[in-house]
Parts: sequence; C-alpha cells; structure tokens
Amino acid sequence: MQLKSEAFHNGDIIPKRYTADAENISPPLSIENAPHDTKSFVLIVDDPDAPRGTFDHWIIWNIPSTSTNLHEGFNLQSQGTNSYGYQVWNGPSPPPGKPHRYFFKLYALDATLNLSKGAKKQAVEEAMEGHIIAKSELIGIYQR
Repeated sequence: MQLKSEAFHNGDIIPKRYTADAENISPPLSIENAPHDTKSFVLIVDDPDAPRGTFDHWIIWNIPSTSTNLHEGFNLQSQGTNSYGYQVWNGPSPPPGKPHRYFFKLYALDATLNLSKGAKKQAVEEAMEGHIIAKSELIGIYQR
C-alpha cells in the first residue's frame, strides 16, 4: 500500500498553501494498492519535531475502503481532536528555525472503528490495535 500526494513527494517540502501560514487546507492524497480485505482507513498526521513533543495535526478514521483519492480539503465526520483542540486539518506552523517533519500515516484496517467524534489520537490508536493489515507513510517537510 502506498500513500502519495500530487502536492509533494516523500521527503519534500509541503507547499505553503497547505500550512497554517496560508490557506490551511489539507493536501490532496492518493491511496494505491490497498489490501483487498480493507474495511476502512485511518489517517494520522503529526509532527515529532515539535518543541513540546509530538504535535497532532489531523486524526481521521473510518475513511471508506473504496477511497483512493482524498481531495484537497477532504473532510469526514469521523475526526479526532488534534493538538490545537480542533476536529479538522490544521496545517504546519512550526516555530521559526529548523525544519519540521510531518508524518502522514495511513493505516488499512480490517474493521471500522466505533469511536466518538473528537476522540484523541491515543483512543484511535488503541481502537486500531489488532485491526491493522497495512501501513504506509508519507513525510513532508516545512520550515518557517
């Protein structure tokens, strides 16, 4: 399984358009070669380089298994509460200085998750345990 973006390649700079310094919309993503027995996807985007520890930018689950393109600005009801305290995409906006890495982690699951809207990342990760059948990662870089 692969997670890709037409906006940036793995290890490349995330265009400013997708950051909190500009339009702050989620970048377009595509899912390729997911296992046939996938029931749903989970996408978690976080920044492990944040000054106070890993910062969660987007937590979204129960993405339909038929989804192959998550268009720019993609949105679903099943979104978790990110580190900003919101249930939406919040793009990169690191402190000035060194570049930060943003990990877009996609999980294919053999189930859908029964979680309350606004669940935090830890609850989503716990609910996924034993249901992950594939994982893919896309890393983007951003610096102010």
